[in-house]
Amino acid sequence: MGKPLMTSLSSSLVSIFLLLASAFNVLGVEGSIGVNYGTVADDLPPPAQAARFLLESTIINRVRLFDTNTEIIRAFAHTGIAITITVPNDQIPLLTKLGSAEEWLKSNVQPYVPATNIVRILVGNEVISTENKLLVASLVPAMKALHTALVGASLDHRIKISTPHSLGILSDSSPPSTGRFRRGYATRILKPLLSFLRATNSPFMINPYPFFGFSADTLDYALFRPNSGVFDENTKLFYTNMLDGQLDAVFSAMKLLGFSDIEIVIAETGWPSQGEPSQLGVDAGSAAQYNRNLMRHVTSGAGTPLMPNRTFETYIFAIFNEDLKPGPTCERNFGLFRPDMTPVYDIGILRAKAKASIPTNPAPVPVVAPVSPGPRGPEEKIWCLPKAGADVEALQRNIDYVCGLEVEYCKPIQEGGECFLPNTVRAHASFAMNAYYQGTEKNDYDCDFEQTAAVSNVDPSYGNCKY
Repeated sequence: MGKPLMTSLSSSLVSIFLLLASAFNVLGVEGSIGVNYGTVADDLPPPAQAARFLLESTIINRVRLFDTNTEIIRAFAHTGIAITITVPNDQIPLLTKLGSAEEWLKSNVQPYVPATNIVRILVGNEVISTENKLLVASLVPAMKALHTALVGASLDHRIKISTPHSLGILSDSSPPSTGRFRRGYATRILKPLLSFLRATNSPFMINPYPFFGFSADTLDYALFRPNSGVFDENTKLFYTNMLDGQLDAVFSAMKLLGFSDIEIVIAETGWPSQGEPSQLGVDAGSAAQYNRNLMRHVTSGAGTPLMPNRTFETYIFAIFNEDLKPGPTCERNFGLFRPDMTPVYDIGILRAKAKASIPTNPAPVPVVAPVSPGPRGPEEKIWCLPKAGADVEALQRNIDYVCGLEVEYCKPIQEGGECFLPNTVRAHASFAMNAYYQGTEKNDYDCDFEQTAAVSNVDPSYGNCKY
């Protein structure tokens, strides 16, 4: 890929950024580890603030967007951060004609380069797994039309075209040597797609998620922990982690079609930090362990049993938690950072200066563990905490009410106080509401707050912040 043509000042800033990132890059992730920028939330920081945070406070320099959000694309101008943008699935059939592809490029790419370092365009996301016949049939023609449009704009050396797939494209995956693409798609769709990727020197992109494939017996295998491993009888190769097995199953399917030479990029993978109380392996510790071990593994050069001595460009899902995502609780808690940009957990991507500015043991998001209503023994310790999904505006009203009622309740959450960090509405509301509750007779109705809170037997204290 060619370098962006920038002013000498911008080039200098980017050079300084790259040098600093290299200096702090203990894990060797520079250029290989990126993040997905999801936006299904109503509490995210402004894109300019998020871009500045990534540039100044982390060693991440690759970002994948799920659309062509103009504000976000502009926010990354002159940062040098490599940006991947995405054609939404529903637009794919419109781009099979060259004229439409050229117009799309003029609207969504050309106004922003070279200031924004757009390096890749993804045509849809997990299109084949939708089984939508029109989308699937339009996929490769749209990719070809967009590439031709890039050639016409002299951008084909700078920007590559690809599309990410779920593991649902495989009909067989265990053991990894038996990996096969689904019947009906292998020769009709995936072979032409792989031929296009080879011709344009573009990667095959996959979204592997050990989180969605593990069981109680394979949790250690999924988290890269010490485990008994899996032996592939066909190749006599031994697997110590689930990600390698998933990647090698994809490689086996590609090799069967004659495309073992194409680079594989991990477009999306991650682990949630919070889920349902009964959910196994869903906590901040497990999420930190997966992502930390993931980074170490994909950048180590060890590769996989079938692809030794390789590194893998990898995008972690995601920068932020997304509070409006539908589905179970875990879907809203894949973020590395909270919306106020404090880390949910640390995996080694913060620069030294940024790391020093956060508490050693930042407060977890308090989790309500319901307890039975009614009289309790004098020794039983109970706290009042926000309910999961409580509205942020409602929690702010609770803070205003408690702090207006008694200023002493809120001194610890003032700037410089023991409980000021993390500086989020939810964390501050948790402390204030509990302070009020502890100052009453501790009746359940004193922890109602218009049904935004509930009593819990989980102590939310952390570090020097005592509830």
